[in-house]
Amino acid sequence: MSITLRVVLIVVSVITFLYVMRRINKSQMQIGDSIYWILFSMVLVILSIFPQIVDWIKQILGIASTVNCIFLVIIFLLLMKIFSMSIKISQLENKLTGLTQRYAIDQNRFQKEDKE
Repeated sequence: MSITLRVVLIVVSVITFLYVMRRINKSQMQIGDSIYWILFSMVLVILSIFPQIVDWIKQILGIASTVNCIFLVIIFLLLMKIFSMSIKISQLENKLTGLTQRYAIDQNRFQKEDKE
């Protein structure tokens, strides 16, 4: 892994970590989500400090280039996050549908009671 790539990974990781911490301080981010991003930035730092890990993963997966292996790891981690967010969104949509239906039923009851 080239020095340039290692430096870029470290800089991006530190920027991500600082951005997440800033969002937490401003109460704009939930702790559960922030833990993922903090761990994500730590993984990038570990991979940039210890390029032997990337070389080992690269050999196991049969990937020719170290950069491609890093991109594959990053894409995999982001896909995991998107999948978990999709699950959360589906759950929230189900809850919203249930709440909307309950609200409509309650409104209908109140209107019938007002007419009587």
